[in-house]
Amino acid sequence: MPGQSPRSRPAAAGVASTVAGVVAVLVTACGPAAPSSDGATSPRADVAFGATTPEAAGQLEEAIWLTTKEPTSLDLDSDGANSHSARIMSNVCERLLQVQPDLSPQPHLAESYEWATPTTLVFQLRQDVVFHSGNPMTADDVVWSLRRHAADGASESDEYVNVETITKTGPYEVTIGLTQPDAVFVQALAGDAGIVLDRTVVEEQGDDYGTPSGTDACSGPFRLDSWRSGQEIVITKADDYWNPERAAKTGQVTFRWMSDDALVNSLTTGEATGSYLENISLAATLAEEGLTVSQGPDTRVWSLMVTERGGLEDVRLRRALSLAIDREGINTAGFSGLGQPWKEPVGSGAWSYETDAFEDAYDQIEDAPASPSDEDIAEATRLVEEAAPTQPVVVASDGTPIRNAIANAVVAAGQQIGLPTEIEQVSVAEYSEYYANPEARASVDMFADDYFVSKFDPVGFYKNGASDSSVQWLLADDDYDALVSQGRATLDDAERADVAIEMAARWAEAKPWISLVASPSTVAMSPEVTGVPSSGSYFYYPWAADLGSVEG
Repeated sequence: MPGQSPRSRPAAAGVASTVAGVVAVLVTACGPAAPSSDGATSPRADVAFGATTPEAAGQLEEAIWLTTKEPTSLDLDSDGANSHSARIMSNVCERLLQVQPDLSPQPHLAESYEWATPTTLVFQLRQDVVFHSGNPMTADDVVWSLRRHAADGASESDEYVNVETITKTGPYEVTIGLTQPDAVFVQALAGDAGIVLDRTVVEEQGDDYGTPSGTDACSGPFRLDSWRSGQEIVITKADDYWNPERAAKTGQVTFRWMSDDALVNSLTTGEATGSYLENISLAATLAEEGLTVSQGPDTRVWSLMVTERGGLEDVRLRRALSLAIDREGINTAGFSGLGQPWKEPVGSGAWSYETDAFEDAYDQIEDAPASPSDEDIAEATRLVEEAAPTQPVVVASDGTPIRNAIANAVVAAGQQIGLPTEIEQVSVAEYSEYYANPEARASVDMFADDYFVSKFDPVGFYKNGASDSSVQWLLADDDYDALVSQGRATLDDAERADVAIEMAARWAEAKPWISLVASPSTVAMSPEVTGVPSSGSYFYYPWAADLGSVEG
């Protein structure tokens, strides 16, 4: 799903050992590189890279955490929920499985699960979980919650495409019947598709649930305290948290939202404690001002989404642009060198199994140089001459720094290879219409966006290449559709990796998107605090519970 609205592999031994490899591939040096704590290298000497920041030594009374937008809903089944909702509610609501900072999913509210048959998934539930209301978690709550996620119109319903039945089969046992095996569905249960809610509380609140008038219906280490619309959201430590060994180190976290400039000012003056940065170029300034900046593996990548308008209908033109775009220049201009030129539409945080195979396959991808060579420009020029386009290519920009850098790079590439290219300047509100509104897309051939998935498995992304996808408009291939189904159905990691690599190769050949820059997860904090994950796990893992003081 689009990067502004996150929505996700069976638990396997040895996942943690792959993280160093993933980290090493994700980061590239821009100037002198400094070794991080796990042996990988960071793009800047003042920016550490790893799955998490150093463990906190002491408690923290209060933290003020910044984001750029106010959530429109805290009900993560609602279409109004987005990434800003998720980074707050990950500390409040819990899931059957839990994504760890190293991006591996582990049993959580479900103490175990197994494939009883290739299409029967059985969960054994913990018996000690208590909701914030004081109600114990039951199998009935789990069944009701999963059915709510699967309902038509729920934001997670697409994860349940292969689910046929969800039933209580014991006092603390839930069984899910599927029409085919689905490895991606298991991962989705570590994301928002696996949240377990207190049915009684949700039903009592009705339409108030998820609004400033509502309360939470969850079991996590924090409870929702208040939501003052237009001002702030406060979560407080759940003193009666059912898992005291994982109780929060911070008593209260206040979330506020503001522009990038205001965010930088609040952090550098000490008015705020920290922020997971959407615009990672801010990290350079914050590091220079003495804040602790850390990065970690993620699946987020900035790409050019090609629309159905027709200016780039010929794949030769898409290949030509991919050859000619200066990805390193975009990284420097738009990301202060803190990203990495990238060939795929999903980051290496997805390589949570069979890492060597995915690395080798990545190296084989062509037509996406970090900086184009003379040979790349010559081949791109030949492709444009051969395709003989009859109209200029239009790329959208909403004036934000990253999208401006990308649009300018596209125009520069077009000028080098004889492809007339124009920038369509639109408002931020108009830009947000491109995914959902075909009429909005009718005026542009490309728009740039960052996109990430909550399933740390390439199949979790490449299923977006299906003919009925709502986020790409060019790839319609029956053979690819068959690979999507096969990838989901393959439970063996090595076999599923082979399918994912084939999907990636077909995507790279068709280029429905032109991949540009991988954007690592980036967190900036006061030097007095530490503990939170630096990986992209913070949308699903209770990161604020690990936040604490550097000093004991």
